[in-house]
Amino acid sequence: MSSTTAPPRGDGDPAPASPAPAGIWRRQLAHYPENGPRSIYLGITVLATVILYYELYVGGSVATQIIRDFDFSFTGYVFVSVIGNLVGAFASLFAGLADRWGRANLVVYGLLATGLLTLVGLPHAQDKTLFTVLFALLSFVEGVVLVATPALIRDFSPQVGRGVAMGFWTLGPVLGSLVVTMVSSNTLDSHPDWRFQFYVCGIAGLVVFVIAFVGLRELSPALRDQLMVSMRDRALVEARAAGIDPEAALRGHWRQMLRFDVIGSAFAISVFLLLYYILVGFTVVYFATVYGYSEARANSLANWYWIANAIALVVTGVLTDRFRVRKPFMILGALIGLIGSVLFALSATEQQSYHTIAFYFILSATGGGMAYVAWMASFTETVERHNPAATATGLAIWGWILRLVVTVSLAIFTLVVPATSILVDEAEPIQEMQAEHPEEFAIITGIDQDLVEAVQADPTDADSLATLLGQVATIQGADADEVEGIAGVAEEVVTAQAIEPDTLATLQDDPTDGAAIGAALQQIQDGLGVDSGTALQRLVALGEADQDALQSAAQYGADLQAAPTVFTEDQLAYLAENGPDVAAAADDNPGQWQTWWWVCIAGQVVFLPFVFVMAGRWSPRRAREDEQAHEEAVERELAALGRQR
Repeated sequence: MSSTTAPPRGDGDPAPASPAPAGIWRRQLAHYPENGPRSIYLGITVLATVILYYELYVGGSVATQIIRDFDFSFTGYVFVSVIGNLVGAFASLFAGLADRWGRANLVVYGLLATGLLTLVGLPHAQDKTLFTVLFALLSFVEGVVLVATPALIRDFSPQVGRGVAMGFWTLGPVLGSLVVTMVSSNTLDSHPDWRFQFYVCGIAGLVVFVIAFVGLRELSPALRDQLMVSMRDRALVEARAAGIDPEAALRGHWRQMLRFDVIGSAFAISVFLLLYYILVGFTVVYFATVYGYSEARANSLANWYWIANAIALVVTGVLTDRFRVRKPFMILGALIGLIGSVLFALSATEQQSYHTIAFYFILSATGGGMAYVAWMASFTETVERHNPAATATGLAIWGWILRLVVTVSLAIFTLVVPATSILVDEAEPIQEMQAEHPEEFAIITGIDQDLVEAVQADPTDADSLATLLGQVATIQGADADEVEGIAGVAEEVVTAQAIEPDTLATLQDDPTDGAAIGAALQQIQDGLGVDSGTALQRLVALGEADQDALQSAAQYGADLQAAPTVFTEDQLAYLAENGPDVAAAADDNPGQWQTWWWVCIAGQVVFLPFVFVMAGRWSPRRAREDEQAHEEAVERELAALGRQR
């Protein structure tokens, strides 16, 4: 924000007025504020934006719990967001229409509504229908604030300081996301109930409401409806204000905003932000279903994205003001973000370590932040190019398009990642089986069920038994030599199974025991259906076999028989019914998410050509020449006004 002071005032110039005490509704300033109060108003607006997005996004940190508690399907839960974004889209248009009620009032009383919804409404919803309705109400307020807060930022920030101001405003959604992940990653272990996250968030929201109620102000329409390039324009803006009719300035404002540079660039940034919006709502779901991360670990990883994004927003805002250009930063940021996004997309099917993903997040978030803050400053300047008085109208169109794009993309998203729906809806009971008895679960899910059926149908099938025991051995960590040894004694294992345990134990103690030998021969004949000669050959082979391999085979066979007994019949039935679908979904899920990440990357590519239609220079030198020419024109107009007095 510029620290440049206004020109000295003459005796006839209006003195800077301190904000008059405001009632619960009247918050307008008659004069443009000094830098101190102006910074306070900007700070409160940013704080309000942070807390509102914190309230909107807090559910994403505990999405899996909410899905489970309300018995949502994953698709059903996604459509909660679809409905919320659709409501938010039209709320943005409503904010443009309701702007004359007071931008500050929309923010202040929006904070009260969302604070109560978050603290009292959503955590105490009795069913998923009520939860959906309350979330839609929350999204309605967010759609209004999406227009009101950047409009306030624009009002209190001349174009020369617009980059920094918008850098702090765009921190709102990012810091809101960061607060969500920071709080959840540090409290979920000690407070596992998802409602705790909403209680903390709701209390914070009401505290910020009190701050905004006491401290937030806005410019009068006559002041804010003018173009202000730098703080040097303040005296001229105030001098002009007396002669401005706000209603006349807004005549035809919707038609003035229905231009390609406004609508096209709003659409471009909307598709550019697809990756951001999916990460906001479904980071936990993605890392839980693709990487097996806990909620706390997934939120901890997301912190890298939000912190990098936040830093990039502020730093880039400063740089765009320093060099007086926005477009080069949009292009550079988009290209950096593309590199990070492509690497992240590839990691879906080639799983990377926690810190490698964090590095990809840093690249993607840094580039995305650079492009977005530069775009936001440029978009308000593009709107001002057509009519400064219609800023809220232009932002309303942007908010409407943004929310519609997100609504449509979320609906398509569920069609692109159907495997996630299966994993979220059906995998939990199976995951519980795995957590309770990991070794037994690995056996019953890792072996070939066709082989199990073959051995059960024909216990003398040595080939099937050898393969089956080899699978069990491999699952339990046996090396290739051990597996080969087990296969080599498969015939002897079949023979041993035909002999009663007591007889086999006697022979192991005394291989010359005649009675035991006779009993064993008879049992082999009866059990395997062979003649006495063959029975004798098999018994001799059993005695000469590798005893270590036989013992290993016996142990793996015992493990195979014991594995199903640790689960209930209902658990085994559920596994039999849903296990194949869950296993197939687990295989398909990474590839489906990767497809969606490519869609998001395509949106980032689409963004690039629309940079060229927006307001602003490419060259810092030309931008400074424009600024100098404007300052000279301001001085001439001020001089002319002085001569008229």
